[in-house]
Formats: sequence, structure tokens, C-alpha cells
Amino acid sequence: MVLLTRLSRVVYRRATEDLLGMRLKQYIALNYLRDQGETPQQELGEALHLDANNLVLLLNDLEDDGYVERRRNPSDRRRHIVEITPEGQKALARAERALESVEDEVLAPLNGEERATLWRLLTRVLEGAGAADGEPKVETVAATR
Repeated sequence: MVLLTRLSRVVYRRATEDLLGMRLKQYIALNYLRDQGETPQQELGEALHLDANNLVLLLNDLEDDGYVERRRNPSDRRRHIVEITPEGQKALARAERALESVEDEVLAPLNGEERATLWRLLTRVLEGAGAADGEPKVETVAATR
């Protein structure tokens, strides 16, 4: 676990706002919304492990940039539904391309087969841990790289 934490820190340091065109938390939120579709705001906060105040700040920034849209839940007007916009989809695609360069730097010591093995193993672990914690299923988009 210590090695995974250290690797995470390396990626976090290299995935700068200048490189991605957004903060890493914004990238993670947009990625979640793209994969899950429209999502209740409370569920998004739980998935991102953010308290309500920090989630609102994050969503305000994303909304100001035109990347997400919040609207009242028609079945409960006190709650909001959050959805990624077409502009958010484009920004996310740009950030993903930029993040690929970080991935290539960090994983440079591994050949293609080793990268595929690492991806499969991490996916299996995350799916097992996520299922136990009620987390959404790990997406398979990265498997095609």
C-alpha cells in the first residue's frame, strides 16, 4: 500500500492544472459524471469523498466554466441533479490526452505487456474493494491503451 500511495503522489504532482487545463479534483468529478451520467449531487459528494460545502465550491467552479449543469430534482425540489455538459466532455477529453503523457512518463519503465498486466491487476483489486464499499464499477476505457 505504501508503494501505491507513493505512486499516487507522483502522479498527483505531475498532473498539474497547467497540464490538464483544470484541477485534478475537477478532472475526477467530470470523469465520474461522464461514466455515471446524471447524478444526484449528494451521491457525487459521497463518491468523491467531499463534504457538502467543498462539493458546492467544486461544482460552482465547474458550472462557471460551463463544464457541468445543476438542476433541481423534479421528484425532490430540495435536491439537485448534476450532469456533464458537451463543453465539459471536450475539456475532459483534452485533460485525458494530457494525463496520458503523465502516465507514459510514470510507467516508462514498463513495457506494453507489463502495463496491461498492471492495469488488469489494479482493476481487479479496485473492483473487489469497490464492490465491498458500494463504489461504482471501474470503467474499462483505459484497457484499450
